[in-house]
Amino acid sequence: MDVAIMGAGLSGLACAITLEKHGITPTIFEKRSRVGDRFVCGESLLSIFLRPINDCIETLSEEYGIYLQPSAPIQKMEIFSKHNKAIIEGHLGFSNVRGREHDSFESQLQCQTKSEIRFNSTKTYEELQQTYTHVVMATGDGDYTKKMKNFREDLSVSVKGVTVEGNFDRYAVMTWLNYDFAPYGYCYLIPFSEKEAGISIAIPHLPENRDIDINKLWDVFFTHVQSQLLQDLKVTDEFNVTDYPIGISDKGRVGNTFFVGNCFGSMMPFLGFGQFTSIVSGVFAAYDICGIGKYEKLMKSHRQSYKNSLVLRRAMEQVSNEGLDRIVKGLQGYWGEKLFHTTTINPLGVASYLLRPYIKLKRGVTS
Repeated sequence: MDVAIMGAGLSGLACAITLEKHGITPTIFEKRSRVGDRFVCGESLLSIFLRPINDCIETLSEEYGIYLQPSAPIQKMEIFSKHNKAIIEGHLGFSNVRGREHDSFESQLQCQTKSEIRFNSTKTYEELQQTYTHVVMATGDGDYTKKMKNFREDLSVSVKGVTVEGNFDRYAVMTWLNYDFAPYGYCYLIPFSEKEAGISIAIPHLPENRDIDINKLWDVFFTHVQSQLLQDLKVTDEFNVTDYPIGISDKGRVGNTFFVGNCFGSMMPFLGFGQFTSIVSGVFAAYDICGIGKYEKLMKSHRQSYKNSLVLRRAMEQVSNEGLDRIVKGLQGYWGEKLFHTTTINPLGVASYLLRPYIKLKRGVTS
Protein backbone atom coordinates (compact mmCIF):
# COMPACT_ATOMS: atom_id res chain seq x y z
CA MET A 1 0.00 0.00 0.00
CA ASP A 2 1.50 3.32 -1.11
CA VAL A 3 -0.08 6.51 0.25
CA ALA A 4 0.56 10.04 -1.00
CA ILE A 5 -0.51 13.08 1.03
CA MET A 6 -0.88 16.39 -0.80
CA GLY A 7 -0.09 19.06 1.78
CA ALA A 8 1.94 19.29 4.99
CA GLY A 9 -0.60 21.23 7.02
CA LEU A 10 -2.60 20.17 10.08
CA SER A 11 -4.71 17.49 8.40
CA GLY A 12 -1.95 16.08 6.19
CA LEU A 13 0.55 15.77 9.03
CA ALA A 14 -2.06 14.30 11.40
CA CYS A 15 -2.87 11.72 8.73
CA ALA A 16 0.82 10.83 8.33
CA ILE A 17 1.35 10.46 12.08
CA THR A 18 -1.65 8.14 12.36
CA LEU A 19 -0.66 6.03 9.38
CA GLU A 20 2.82 5.57 10.86
CA LYS A 21 1.31 4.30 14.12
CA HIS A 22 -0.34 1.55 12.07
CA GLY A 23 2.72 0.56 10.08
CA ILE A 24 2.20 2.64 6.91
CA THR A 25 4.74 5.28 5.90
CA PRO A 26 3.24 7.79 3.44
CA THR A 27 5.04 10.33 1.27
CA ILE A 28 4.03 13.94 1.81
CA PHE A 29 4.11 16.43 -1.06
CA GLU A 30 4.21 20.10 -0.03
CA LYS A 31 4.32 22.88 -2.64
CA ARG A 32 5.93 25.38 -0.26
CA SER A 33 9.53 25.38 0.97
CA ARG A 34 8.75 24.44 4.57
CA VAL A 35 5.96 23.47 6.92
CA GLY A 36 3.84 26.48 7.81
CA ASP A 37 5.51 28.59 5.13
CA ARG A 38 2.75 31.10 4.49
CA PHE A 39 2.11 33.64 7.24
CA VAL A 40 1.97 33.82 11.02
CA CYS A 41 -1.42 34.16 12.71
CA GLY A 42 -3.11 33.41 15.99
CA GLU A 43 -6.02 31.01 16.27
CA SER A 44 -8.24 29.64 19.00
CA LEU A 45 -9.74 26.30 19.86
CA LEU A 46 -12.91 27.28 21.71
CA SER A 47 -14.80 24.62 23.64
CA ILE A 48 -18.18 26.16 22.83
CA PHE A 49 -17.71 25.18 19.16
CA LEU A 50 -16.61 21.61 19.97
CA ARG A 51 -19.29 20.30 22.37
CA PRO A 52 -19.56 17.72 23.80
CA ILE A 53 -15.73 17.86 23.82
CA ASN A 54 -14.60 20.17 26.60
CA ASP A 55 -10.80 19.87 26.36
CA CYS A 56 -9.75 19.35 22.75
CA ILE A 57 -6.02 19.16 23.49
CA GLU A 58 -6.65 16.32 25.95
CA THR A 59 -8.92 14.59 23.43
CA LEU A 60 -6.33 14.79 20.65
CA SER A 61 -3.75 13.30 23.00
CA GLU A 62 -5.76 10.61 24.75
CA GLU A 63 -7.98 9.45 21.88
CA TYR A 64 -5.89 10.07 18.77
CA GLY A 65 -2.24 10.18 19.83
CA ILE A 66 -1.75 13.72 18.50
CA TYR A 67 0.26 15.80 20.97
CA LEU A 68 0.08 19.59 20.81
CA GLN A 69 1.22 22.36 23.12
CA PRO A 70 -0.97 25.47 22.68
CA SER A 71 0.26 28.97 23.42
CA ALA A 72 -1.99 29.18 26.49
CA PRO A 73 -5.31 28.07 27.93
CA ILE A 74 -7.92 30.77 27.37
CA GLN A 75 -9.30 31.90 30.72
CA LYS A 76 -10.98 35.10 29.59
CA MET A 77 -12.77 36.32 26.48
CA GLU A 78 -13.83 39.92 25.93
CA ILE A 79 -16.55 40.34 23.30
CA PHE A 80 -17.24 43.84 21.97
CA SER A 81 -20.14 45.05 19.88
CA LYS A 82 -20.56 48.68 18.84
CA HIS A 83 -21.88 49.83 22.22
CA ASN A 84 -21.71 46.82 24.55
CA LYS A 85 -19.19 44.45 26.05
CA ALA A 86 -19.34 40.98 27.56
CA ILE A 87 -16.62 39.30 29.60
CA ILE A 88 -16.64 35.49 29.81
CA GLU A 89 -14.26 33.84 32.26
CA GLY A 90 -13.29 30.26 33.05
CA HIS A 91 -11.70 27.50 30.98
CA LEU A 92 -12.83 28.46 27.46
CA GLY A 93 -10.32 26.64 25.26
CA PHE A 94 -6.81 27.29 23.97
CA SER A 95 -4.92 29.80 21.86
CA ASN A 96 -2.13 28.83 19.47
CA VAL A 97 0.09 30.18 16.73
CA ARG A 98 0.00 29.04 13.11
CA GLY A 99 2.45 29.42 10.26
CA ARG A 100 6.22 29.78 10.02
CA GLU A 101 6.97 29.74 13.74
CA HIS A 102 9.01 27.06 15.52
CA ASP A 103 6.20 26.45 18.02
CA SER A 104 3.28 26.59 15.56
CA PHE A 105 0.93 23.62 15.43
CA GLU A 106 2.30 22.70 12.00
CA SER A 107 5.88 22.65 13.32
CA GLN A 108 4.85 20.58 16.33
CA LEU A 109 3.17 18.01 14.11
CA GLN A 110 6.17 17.86 11.80
CA CYS A 111 8.30 16.83 14.78
CA GLN A 112 5.94 13.88 15.38
CA THR A 113 6.16 12.38 11.90
CA LYS A 114 8.99 10.38 10.36
CA SER A 115 7.52 10.40 6.86
CA GLU A 116 9.39 12.04 4.01
CA ILE A 117 8.17 15.53 3.12
CA ARG A 118 9.03 16.58 -0.42
CA PHE A 119 9.05 20.36 -0.33
CA ASN A 120 8.64 22.63 -3.37
CA SER A 121 6.61 19.86 -4.98
CA THR A 122 4.98 20.45 -8.34
CA LYS A 123 3.21 17.09 -8.41
CA THR A 124 -0.44 17.22 -9.41
CA TYR A 125 -3.20 15.03 -8.05
CA GLU A 126 -3.45 13.28 -11.41
CA GLU A 127 0.25 12.40 -11.33
CA LEU A 128 0.08 11.05 -7.79
CA GLN A 129 -3.02 9.01 -8.56
CA GLN A 130 -1.09 7.11 -11.25
CA THR A 131 1.68 6.12 -8.81
CA TYR A 132 0.04 5.66 -5.40
CA THR A 133 -2.74 3.37 -4.22
CA HIS A 134 -4.28 6.13 -2.06
CA VAL A 135 -4.14 9.92 -2.23
CA VAL A 136 -5.04 12.17 0.70
CA MET A 137 -6.00 15.67 -0.47
CA ALA A 138 -4.82 18.08 2.23
CA THR A 139 -3.89 21.17 0.23
CA GLY A 140 -5.31 23.69 2.73
CA ASP A 141 -8.20 25.08 0.70
CA GLY A 142 -11.09 23.89 -1.44
CA ASP A 143 -9.65 24.84 -4.83
CA TYR A 144 -8.61 21.33 -5.88
CA THR A 145 -11.84 19.86 -4.52
CA LYS A 146 -13.79 22.45 -6.56
CA LYS A 147 -11.80 21.54 -9.64
CA MET A 148 -12.88 17.92 -9.15
CA LYS A 149 -16.56 19.00 -8.88
CA ASN A 150 -16.73 17.72 -5.31
CA PHE A 151 -17.08 20.97 -3.35
CA ARG A 152 -20.03 23.22 -2.56
CA GLU A 153 -18.82 26.74 -1.89
CA ASP A 154 -21.17 28.58 0.48
CA LEU A 155 -19.26 31.84 0.81
CA SER A 156 -15.84 33.39 0.44
CA VAL A 157 -14.03 35.76 2.76
CA SER A 158 -11.19 38.22 2.73
CA VAL A 159 -8.91 38.29 5.76
CA LYS A 160 -6.31 40.86 6.74
CA GLY A 161 -4.08 40.46 9.76
CA VAL A 162 -0.84 41.43 11.44
CA THR A 163 1.54 40.21 14.10
CA VAL A 164 2.27 42.91 16.64
CA GLU A 165 4.56 43.50 19.59
CA GLY A 166 3.14 44.99 22.77
CA ASN A 167 2.00 43.99 26.25
CA PHE A 168 -0.75 41.36 26.43
CA ASP A 169 -2.51 38.98 28.77
CA ARG A 170 -1.66 35.67 27.08
CA TYR A 171 -4.63 33.98 28.78
CA ALA A 172 -7.21 36.38 27.29
CA VAL A 173 -8.56 36.87 23.77
CA MET A 174 -10.62 39.70 22.36
CA THR A 175 -13.39 39.56 19.76
CA TRP A 176 -15.21 42.39 18.00
CA LEU A 177 -18.64 41.89 16.47
CA ASN A 178 -19.02 45.38 15.08
CA TYR A 179 -20.05 45.95 11.48
CA ASP A 180 -18.40 49.38 11.45
CA PHE A 181 -15.09 47.48 11.50
CA ALA A 182 -16.01 44.29 9.62
CA PRO A 183 -19.45 44.34 7.92
CA TYR A 184 -21.14 40.98 8.58
CA GLY A 185 -17.73 39.70 9.70
CA TYR A 186 -15.61 39.62 12.82
CA CYS A 187 -12.28 40.73 14.33
CA TYR A 188 -9.89 39.03 16.74
CA LEU A 189 -6.90 39.74 18.94
CA ILE A 190 -5.17 36.52 20.00
CA PRO A 191 -1.91 36.72 22.02
CA PHE A 192 0.97 34.32 21.30
CA SER A 193 2.75 35.43 24.48
CA GLU A 194 2.94 38.39 26.85
CA LYS A 195 4.81 40.35 24.16
CA GLU A 196 3.30 39.22 20.85
CA ALA A 197 -0.20 38.85 19.41
CA GLY A 198 -2.08 38.39 16.18
CA ILE A 199 -4.82 40.82 15.13
CA SER A 200 -7.13 40.12 12.19
CA ILE A 201 -10.38 41.06 10.52
CA ALA A 202 -12.48 38.83 8.25
CA ILE A 203 -15.13 40.12 5.87
CA PRO A 204 -17.47 37.86 3.86
CA HIS A 205 -18.13 38.57 0.21
CA LEU A 206 -21.79 39.54 0.11
CA PRO A 207 -23.74 41.87 -2.17
CA GLU A 208 -23.88 44.33 0.73
CA ASN A 209 -20.07 44.34 0.87
CA ARG A 210 -19.48 44.81 -2.84
CA ASP A 211 -17.88 48.25 -2.50
CA ILE A 212 -16.03 47.59 0.76
CA ASP A 213 -12.29 48.33 0.90
CA ILE A 214 -10.81 46.04 3.56
CA ASN A 215 -7.65 48.15 3.82
CA LYS A 216 -9.62 51.27 4.77
CA LEU A 217 -11.60 49.29 7.33
CA TRP A 218 -8.37 47.84 8.67
CA ASP A 219 -6.89 51.29 9.28
CA VAL A 220 -9.93 52.31 11.32
CA PHE A 221 -9.98 49.05 13.27
CA PHE A 222 -6.26 48.96 14.05
CA THR A 223 -6.36 52.56 15.29
CA HIS A 224 -9.30 51.60 17.52
CA VAL A 225 -7.45 48.59 18.97
CA GLN A 226 -4.40 50.67 19.85
CA SER A 227 -6.62 53.28 21.50
CA GLN A 228 -8.55 50.63 23.40
CA LEU A 229 -5.35 48.96 24.65
CA LEU A 230 -3.64 52.32 25.31
CA GLN A 231 -0.63 51.07 23.37
CA ASP A 232 1.27 51.85 20.21
CA LEU A 233 1.60 48.39 18.67
CA LYS A 234 4.61 47.56 16.50
CA VAL A 235 3.69 45.56 13.39
CA THR A 236 6.28 42.82 12.67
CA ASP A 237 4.44 40.80 10.01
CA GLU A 238 1.23 41.01 7.99
CA PHE A 239 -0.89 39.02 5.59
CA ASN A 240 -3.82 39.39 3.22
CA VAL A 241 -6.06 36.58 1.99
CA THR A 242 -8.57 37.40 -0.75
CA ASP A 243 -11.58 35.36 -1.86
CA TYR A 244 -10.85 32.40 0.40
CA PRO A 245 -13.58 29.80 -0.29
CA ILE A 246 -15.54 28.31 2.60
CA GLY A 247 -17.63 25.27 1.79
CA ILE A 248 -17.84 21.52 2.18
CA SER A 249 -17.10 18.50 0.04
CA ASP A 250 -20.00 16.53 -1.37
CA LYS A 251 -18.15 13.31 -0.53
CA GLY A 252 -15.27 12.88 1.88
CA ARG A 253 -13.98 9.85 0.00
CA VAL A 254 -14.10 9.27 -3.75
CA GLY A 255 -12.57 5.97 -4.74
CA ASN A 256 -9.22 5.86 -2.95
CA THR A 257 -8.96 9.63 -2.62
CA PHE A 258 -9.68 11.24 0.76
CA PHE A 259 -10.55 14.92 1.19
CA VAL A 260 -9.34 16.23 4.55
CA GLY A 261 -8.97 19.58 6.29
CA ASN A 262 -10.33 22.46 4.28
CA CYS A 263 -10.61 20.14 1.27
CA PHE A 264 -13.29 18.34 3.30
CA GLY A 265 -14.83 21.49 4.77
CA SER A 266 -13.30 21.98 8.21
CA MET A 267 -13.49 25.80 8.20
CA MET A 268 -16.64 26.81 10.04
CA PRO A 269 -18.68 29.52 8.22
CA PHE A 270 -19.89 31.22 11.42
CA LEU A 271 -16.68 32.62 12.97
CA GLY A 272 -13.98 30.87 11.01
CA PHE A 273 -12.71 28.18 13.38
CA GLY A 274 -11.83 24.69 12.22
CA GLN A 275 -8.47 23.43 13.51
CA PHE A 276 -9.83 20.51 15.52
CA THR A 277 -11.95 19.22 12.64
CA SER A 278 -8.99 19.61 10.30
CA ILE A 279 -6.74 17.50 12.52
CA VAL A 280 -9.24 14.72 13.20
CA SER A 281 -10.17 14.54 9.51
CA GLY A 282 -6.57 13.53 8.83
CA VAL A 283 -6.72 10.97 11.62
CA PHE A 284 -10.00 9.51 10.36
CA ALA A 285 -8.77 9.27 6.77
CA ALA A 286 -5.82 7.26 8.09
CA TYR A 287 -8.22 5.01 10.03
CA ASP A 288 -10.10 4.26 6.82
CA ILE A 289 -6.91 3.52 4.89
CA CYS A 290 -5.84 1.16 7.67
CA GLY A 291 -9.22 -0.57 7.64
CA ILE A 292 -10.27 0.41 11.18
CA GLY A 293 -13.08 2.86 10.38
CA LYS A 294 -15.19 4.39 7.64
CA TYR A 295 -14.22 7.97 6.88
CA GLU A 296 -17.68 9.27 5.98
CA LYS A 297 -19.21 7.76 9.11
CA LEU A 298 -16.45 9.08 11.36
CA MET A 299 -16.85 12.59 9.90
CA LYS A 300 -20.65 12.65 10.14
CA SER A 301 -20.79 14.79 13.30
CA HIS A 302 -18.27 17.25 11.85
CA ARG A 303 -20.35 17.57 8.68
CA GLN A 304 -23.34 18.38 10.89
CA SER A 305 -21.30 20.98 12.77
CA TYR A 306 -20.55 22.65 9.46
CA LYS A 307 -24.27 22.77 8.64
CA ASN A 308 -25.06 24.27 12.05
CA SER A 309 -22.33 26.85 11.59
CA LEU A 310 -23.70 27.79 8.17
CA VAL A 311 -27.12 28.49 9.68
CA LEU A 312 -25.52 30.81 12.23
CA ARG A 313 -23.52 32.50 9.46
CA ARG A 314 -26.75 33.21 7.56
CA ALA A 315 -28.31 34.51 10.77
CA MET A 316 -25.34 36.82 11.31
CA GLU A 317 -25.93 38.26 7.84
CA GLN A 318 -29.42 39.34 8.89
CA VAL A 319 -28.43 41.08 12.14
CA SER A 320 -27.60 44.78 12.43
CA ASN A 321 -25.19 46.44 14.84
CA GLU A 322 -28.17 47.08 17.11
CA GLY A 323 -28.94 43.37 17.09
CA LEU A 324 -25.32 42.54 17.89
CA ASP A 325 -25.49 44.99 20.79
CA ARG A 326 -28.46 43.07 22.20
CA ILE A 327 -26.73 39.72 21.75
CA VAL A 328 -23.50 40.84 23.41
CA LYS A 329 -25.42 42.46 26.26
CA GLY A 330 -27.23 39.17 26.78
CA LEU A 331 -23.93 37.28 27.00
CA GLN A 332 -22.87 39.26 30.04
CA GLY A 333 -23.96 37.28 33.09
CA TYR A 334 -26.30 34.28 33.27
CA TRP A 335 -26.65 33.42 29.57
CA GLY A 336 -22.98 33.80 28.89
CA GLU A 337 -22.22 31.40 31.72
CA LYS A 338 -24.81 28.91 30.47
CA LEU A 339 -23.58 28.96 26.87
CA PHE A 340 -19.86 28.81 27.57
CA HIS A 341 -19.79 26.53 30.60
CA THR A 342 -22.71 24.08 30.27
CA THR A 343 -21.13 20.99 28.71
CA THR A 344 -24.27 18.84 28.48
CA ILE A 345 -25.67 20.65 25.44
CA ASN A 346 -24.31 21.80 22.12
CA PRO A 347 -25.34 25.49 22.00
CA LEU A 348 -24.54 25.85 18.30
CA GLY A 349 -26.68 22.84 17.45
CA VAL A 350 -29.59 24.19 19.48
CA ALA A 351 -29.26 27.67 17.96
CA SER A 352 -29.09 26.20 14.46
CA TYR A 353 -32.23 24.13 15.06
CA LEU A 354 -34.16 27.16 16.29
CA LEU A 355 -32.97 29.51 13.55
CA ARG A 356 -33.12 27.23 10.52
CA PRO A 357 -36.80 27.82 9.56
CA TYR A 358 -36.31 31.60 9.58
CA ILE A 359 -32.96 31.70 7.78
CA LYS A 360 -34.32 29.70 4.83
CA LEU A 361 -36.79 32.49 4.14
CA LYS A 362 -34.04 34.94 3.15
CA ARG A 363 -30.87 33.05 2.21
CA GLY A 364 -30.89 29.38 1.33
CA VAL A 365 -29.35 26.86 3.71
CA THR A 366 -28.83 23.41 2.23
CA SER A 367 -29.94 20.60 4.50
